[in-house]
Amino acid sequence: MDGAACRGTACFVARHLNPDRWNTAVTQGQTVHCLGKCYEAPASADGNLRPAIESRCRESIVLERIRGGPVRTLHDYQQQGGYSALQLALKRTQAVVVDEVELSQLRGRGGAGFATGKKWLSVFRHASPEKFVVANADEGDPGAFIDRLLLEDDPHCLIEAMMICGYAVGATHGYIYLRKEYRDAECILVNALEEARSNGLLGSKVHGSTFTFDITLVTGRGSYICGEETALLNAIEGKRPEVRVRPPYPTTVGLFGKPTVVNNVETFANIPWIVLHGGAAFHSLGFSDSRGTKAVSLNSLFRRPGLYEVEFGITVREIVEEIGGGLRDGYLKGVMIGGPLAGIIPPELLDTQFGFEELQAIGASIGHGGVMAFDERTSIVDLVQHVFEFGAFESCGKCTPCRHGSRQVANLISHQSGSTSGVEPSVRWNQLIEALRQASLCGHGTGMAEFAESVSHYYRQELEACFASR
Repeated sequence: MDGAACRGTACFVARHLNPDRWNTAVTQGQTVHCLGKCYEAPASADGNLRPAIESRCRESIVLERIRGGPVRTLHDYQQQGGYSALQLALKRTQAVVVDEVELSQLRGRGGAGFATGKKWLSVFRHASPEKFVVANADEGDPGAFIDRLLLEDDPHCLIEAMMICGYAVGATHGYIYLRKEYRDAECILVNALEEARSNGLLGSKVHGSTFTFDITLVTGRGSYICGEETALLNAIEGKRPEVRVRPPYPTTVGLFGKPTVVNNVETFANIPWIVLHGGAAFHSLGFSDSRGTKAVSLNSLFRRPGLYEVEFGITVREIVEEIGGGLRDGYLKGVMIGGPLAGIIPPELLDTQFGFEELQAIGASIGHGGVMAFDERTSIVDLVQHVFEFGAFESCGKCTPCRHGSRQVANLISHQSGSTSGVEPSVRWNQLIEALRQASLCGHGTGMAEFAESVSHYYRQELEACFASR
């Protein structure tokens, strides 16, 4: 992967900024869909510039320690209060720790937005003598580099949070599943885990208590679908990384068939703060059913690309125009939040509040928090083809709508589909999208459907012009 160029969506919409690098990405022998460097897109694996990292909220939770620079060593982390949350948690009962997480109404920051406290409570209540905690560090959504910066700059926060979770739910072992593309993060995590073990923080009798917990780092092999939690569990077990049929859910039948908490890196990053300050304090931030703060990563088309922490309830316009400074040139054509497998927000809807249900109401998503703006240089037709080619390439292949349907949509939009058996292209489009929406096993297929539905709704004229040219 050394020297590889990225062909993810953030790089696709920024290809005009460095055509030579984009052409390298297209013609190189390997396909890399995101390197977590969307702030300098089109990106390559060479170099590792640190983006702007700022907090734009009343109370900084996940970026507070690292705004001024990396906090990678145990000493530096402890100097900033690190592991004091673990000490406090160990003085409380497991139930009290779980209750605080429930009270906070923290929702998953990895895409689905499921209530974190409910996951923890389900595993805590399970009678199984063996349970697991898993950190999903397979951040693969093009446009997102949140977890990468947290892993590289604040690795002990993840370790502490996983240990708190392990204590709260009754687990003695955790796994971090890290995406292959994050090589610097891998080295940093290896060092942080060794520091924690050698200083008695991982292993038996943590902080002189009866609590035992250790963590295993597993590095993936480049599969995007492993970001889906059940495919990730299969990968850790050494199986084919394909999505499991649910129910049962991982909280009852998870890793190695045992009850398992699976949270992504940013979700875990909130836990030490919640333990120290209380669930009510966390709940006082944000609005409606979206509480706390959210890290958002802005791509290279913004005047001020980088990683920012915002409070739920601000508008998308504030993120785009005030925090991001608007586009560096050209005019805004649309914004994609949460990766390519989510709805597009057109300019006329930028005043929508940044919240889970609020974005869902306009066919968009919080997702993982990547904010990708694109301008007039990217046609909707080209964007659709790119997203569905990405979807087809990264499908695990288990369900037919995703495996075949995504490729058929890509061919349809690119006029490569040949005969459509007498069916009008627009009708065929609707049939394929409905199949993806109704019959896909996971968010990979349904996410492509949400993206396509937003295109149909907000960019219908360009879509119909494409079909009319057939």
